[in-house]
Amino acid sequence: MSDEKIVITISGRDKVGIVARIANTLCMLNVNIEDIKQTIMQDYFVMMMLCSIKNAKMPFKEIKEGIINSGKEMDMEVWVQRKEIFDGMHSV
Repeated sequence: MSDEKIVITISGRDKVGIVARIANTLCMLNVNIEDIKQTIMQDYFVMMMLCSIKNAKMPFKEIKEGIINSGKEMDMEVWVQRKEIFDGMHSV
């Protein structure tokens, strides 16, 4: 179900440990990474993740806050959206 999927976008200056930190946060929240893409453009890190929150033990709002806070601790910009909202924003 698409309401069990979220899209996470993370960007900021590249540094060691970004993927590990976010993946660890997702693990603690019981969120499963289903797809991940990342790139580095002139020292600027960008990553998108498709994740399932089907087995998460807390509501979406708390999951979102946890992921955003983890990114902020690394001075990264983080966006977390339900997949159906993301899809709606990116369709014509």
